Amino acid sequence: MLRIVPLDDGEEPYRSPDLGWDGVAGDLILNSLLHPTAPGDFRAEQGLATQVLICLMTDRRVEPYELRDGDVNRGWIGDSFDLGPGETPIGSRLWLLRRSALHEGIETLVEAYAAEALQPLIDQGAAVRVTATATADRPASRLTLDISLYGHDGAQSFNRKFEILWRQIDGVDRPLAR
Repeated sequence: MLRIVPLDDGEEPYRSPDLGWDGVAGDLILNSLLHPTAPGDFRAEQGLATQVLICLMTDRRVEPYELRDGDVNRGWIGDSFDLGPGETPIGSRLWLLRRSALHEGIETLVEAYAAEALQPLIDQGAAVRVTATATADRPASRLTLDISLYGHDGAQSFNRKFEILWRQIDGVDRPLAR
């Protein structure tokens, strides 16, 4: 997880721009030209939501034994050899499930992969607790992942549902696409 620390206490801290997710790809969000303080600039109002998107939707590099035949490892190659003390690889292993059937018990695996991906937010103090709840709708070939984060005061600071479609039959290589 990228952490940016300001060097001078007098300077305004850098705020990461917000990312939007359309089900296929993430993109930076811009303020409208009528924005009162930063017209046309990058929007930076939902830092926690952006971090959740980065954690869940970025492919995490995995060990070779976790790959199926024909799979090519994904993720930031630097995570294989350049992790500093206390750092963890970025992203999730959800991409490993793109060729899986929506079988009984896959919900548990999805929840574990999501919780693992979001652990850096706890480690860095952005949240104190994360819940990930996966619910399968097998007739619709869909799985819903409900993510909640809780702050130091115990209040819910983030809640969003993500829909993951299983389309292994038609060979779609991006199962999150709508």
